[in-house]
Formats: sequence, structure tokens, C-alpha cells
Amino acid sequence: MMKENKVILYIAVSMDGFIARLDGAVDWLDEVEGDGDNGYAKFYESVGTVVMGRGTYDAVKRFPGEFHYKGKPCYVYTRKQMPDDPDVTFTDEPVEDLIPRLKAASEGHVWLVGGGLLLQAFLEHKLLDELQIYTVPHVLGEGIPLFPEGSASEWYTLTDLKKMGSIAAATYIRKS
Repeated sequence: MMKENKVILYIAVSMDGFIARLDGAVDWLDEVEGDGDNGYAKFYESVGTVVMGRGTYDAVKRFPGEFHYKGKPCYVYTRKQMPDDPDVTFTDEPVEDLIPRLKAASEGHVWLVGGGLLLQAFLEHKLLDELQIYTVPHVLGEGIPLFPEGSASEWYTLTDLKKMGSIAAATYIRKS
């Protein structure tokens, strides 16, 4: 029997619920004491398709070196006209149309990398099967929230909780 792909949010968050500073910087993640790569390599091997918002894409493009998700189909949601990028497909197709298609066709799980507004749309249309949230013991005080105000209410079940260095790694699945 073939394993069914999931749509997964895999993300780090500060103790006060922020995924980045107000300017999109995630430099605070460099200071955390984790456990090796905190399971990232194993998770990334399971990913067949990457999806992110344009703000996340802009932040990722500022990282040194080549595009971090090169070699995997990568979709970036944007309403803005973007210059061609051989590593990504820019789209504004409704998530409720594109994501089920990607989930069915992907050669692995679909990873929602980030973007609060995009996360809101995934929640609204009940597209997230699993959330892997890595809580970093740092209070930012302000920043971009993991769940922006107005996010749809939805229940999840905690299925796993691990300590990785000073990080708390929690896995949740959507309640049916």
C-alpha cells in the first residue's frame, strides 16, 4: 500500500508565538541550543513539494548560497508580478484548488514553509494535515505571529512531543 502524502506545516516559533522579527529576520534561530539539525534532514527527505508565501520567499532569498529548496518543486504565493526564477513557480491560484492537486501529485509530503496569511488560507480551507511546531525558548517581544489575528478556529490532536536540546518539538494532526 502506498503512503498518502500529507500537507505539513513544519516551523520554528518563539515562546511568545512569533515566527520571525517584524522585518522577517530569523537570526534568533541561530542562537538556539538544539539537537543536531533537530530532525530537519529527515523531515526534508520526506518532502516532495514546497509551498511558501512571498514574504517567506523574500526572506529565504536573502540567505547566503544557492536557493535552499533547489531541486524540489517550489510554489510561491504572490499577487505581485515577480521576475522569473528557475527554482520556483509563482502563483495566485486559490489554495483550495492547487494544494489538493499538489498533494496528490507530489513525490512526498507538501511542506508549507511559512507565511502567516498563507497559513490562514490553509486553515480556512482545512488543508493542513499535520503541524510540526518547534518552540524555541526565546521571547522576541514582537514579530510576525505564527497564527495571525483572524485565523480560522480548528482543533488538532497532539501526537508527539520531544525535547531537542532546549527546543520543544510538538506534532499535531487535524481532528477529523
